[in-house]
Amino acid sequence: MEAVVKKFPEKPEDAIVERPSRAEAEAAVETLLRWIGENPKREGLNETPKRVVKAYEELFGGYRHEPAEVLGRTFEEVAGYNDVVLVKDIKFHTHCEHHMVPVLGRAHVAYLPEGRVLGLSKIARLVDMFGRRLQTQEAMTAQVADALMDTLHPRGVAVILEAEHLCMSMRGIRSEGSSTFTATYRGVFADDPAQKESILRLAGCTS
Repeated sequence: MEAVVKKFPEKPEDAIVERPSRAEAEAAVETLLRWIGENPKREGLNETPKRVVKAYEELFGGYRHEPAEVLGRTFEEVAGYNDVVLVKDIKFHTHCEHHMVPVLGRAHVAYLPEGRVLGLSKIARLVDMFGRRLQTQEAMTAQVADALMDTLHPRGVAVILEAEHLCMSMRGIRSEGSSTFTATYRGVFADDPAQKESILRLAGCTS
């Protein structure tokens, strides 16, 4: 008898996951309602499974888009400008992949152009796209930086995220008001401490 060889994905995240139907998703929400001790058939909850699934379509809409699509075209007419571009205080929300509880924060994103620049709204859209996925803050920080490097090919990128994790505020340690700071640097920002310090200062992350 010949051996049967199955090819498994190199990483678990590479596996193709079959997407359930809307009806199956709504049934899953109803199951959770019953699990917490609620009656999903009472008036206030009767339409909740449909509402939750519809809300999830919006909250996790980032899976339907890719960075190249969101960033779109770049521009070469910069009149000789080759200094830092920094977009501060981009408000975002995401959900932690461990508890599926909201994370609320601000992003500061900077890059040093190499002859091409982006429309400023594209950076905010990129942050929003990655936010509308299940995330860890560390991974989201790196994803924004890598997407900019891969698409724009600048001399450097710096991404700083500050966020409050409601999984810490609402459960577990219940540490209300605490914030988490993550930062990643690519290119000259990683190689030159003075460049890194200037971005932290411009973003208001140093005293």
